Amino acid sequence: MSLHHPAPPSAQTVETRTIDMVPERERYGSALSQLTLWFGANMQITAVVDGALAIIFGAEALTAIVGLLIGNILGGAVMALHSAQGPRLGLPQMISSRVQFGVKGAALPLVLVVLMYLGFAATGTVLSGQAINRMFGFTAPEIGIIVFGSLTAIVAVVGYKLIHVVGRISTVVGILGFGYLAVQLFSHYDVAAAFGQKPFSVASLLLTVALSAGWQMTFAPYVADYSRYLPSKTSPAATFWSTFAGSVTGAQLAMTFGVLVAATGGKFLKNQVGFMGDLAGPNLAVVIYLVIVVGKLTVNCLNAYGGFMSILTTVSAFNHKSQVSPRTRMLYIIGFVLLSMVIALAASSDFLNNFKNFVLLLLAVFVPWSAVNLVDYYLVSKEKVDIPALYDSQGRYGAYNSVALGSYLLGIVVQIPFLNQSLYVGPIAKMLDGADISWIVGLLVTSLVYYPLAKKTMRVPDAMAYPRDPATHSSPPPLHKSPARA
Repeated sequence: MSLHHPAPPSAQTVETRTIDMVPERERYGSALSQLTLWFGANMQITAVVDGALAIIFGAEALTAIVGLLIGNILGGAVMALHSAQGPRLGLPQMISSRVQFGVKGAALPLVLVVLMYLGFAATGTVLSGQAINRMFGFTAPEIGIIVFGSLTAIVAVVGYKLIHVVGRISTVVGILGFGYLAVQLFSHYDVAAAFGQKPFSVASLLLTVALSAGWQMTFAPYVADYSRYLPSKTSPAATFWSTFAGSVTGAQLAMTFGVLVAATGGKFLKNQVGFMGDLAGPNLAVVIYLVIVVGKLTVNCLNAYGGFMSILTTVSAFNHKSQVSPRTRMLYIIGFVLLSMVIALAASSDFLNNFKNFVLLLLAVFVPWSAVNLVDYYLVSKEKVDIPALYDSQGRYGAYNSVALGSYLLGIVVQIPFLNQSLYVGPIAKMLDGADISWIVGLLVTSLVYYPLAKKTMRVPDAMAYPRDPATHSSPPPLHKSPARA
């Protein structure tokens, strides 16, 4: 299947794998690598904003913290179940969607995923550009944006190994930086007075749950991209819990900080980067700007890496290629980063707010996708995938799967009356005093509709089917099923 035979990971500088399966001889590392990557990706300024929004939307501080924790746990469990697929399949996350949607049918959720990546990459680039400009005293906003975009492209081109290194650095930097900011917050603001300012309401609790659950589930379309190099013998439970612990802990700490900042009257949302620098004080403001840049670099590299992978997965469904040259891979990444930079440079603050709202509305499309993928993988296919057939629209999975596509679209439509977003508030959400339970409805309806239909129609292989390894001219031995379940 592969046209290239990369050096072992220890000797390889720039990653060459894309949407093809990672062979066993190139697997390395342990499940703990997922903990630091996802902690670093979540312990960052945009997660702080997400927590602050809970207060802006009307929740009391303690209600917001508890609701965010519930949402992080529920959404984190969903995204970590996707992560556990990585070592088993050795594939990027979205290529596995072809099992459910068909080789060409998977393009539908893929296009929407790419839009999400672009939206988050553009907004993250703006914030990081502001931090870089403050660090070095640049006055032209485009300088910081270009510098940060260039850093993102370099790390994403080098690929998987360097992304994990950046994640480990971001974890340490984030703990130290945000720990210091928390001390400063408690020193300069009456944090205790932030609690009990508003009465408890179920609607505000459910709204905060939706905020953090939605945050976690945006990682679902690319979480397995960063566990696929783990050895196939890696326990699914170990992969699940490492990913879950890193993502939930990092997000909850950052969001709780955001709740406290907003509830104490800080002007964080008006000038996120500037507020954090001012809170740090003149002597350490530059250090905090560096913390912001490092944290955003981690997640922005995930956006660029996952974005190019999703574009390539979409294109390859129609040109029938399972591998591309290192040069083509690099051009895909640079093209994605350049497009996100153009959006960031061209965007006014109003446009960015509207675009973020649009991206948040797109979350409704990932809930039913996640339901279809997880129900199929764990309950219908039961972890058995015909990997060569993922690259052949005439094979086992066909070009389009009407059952998955229909269930997916139904899962989006049923959420509409329950949505409470800036762009649209559904009639049932209004009846529930603004409570947004759309993601719960989407998960349940999609799962309950897809499961019985898929059980009747899916052509499940008797065992995992692997491509022939060009180095040995044989298929890998079958994996032993671990009794540990994630």
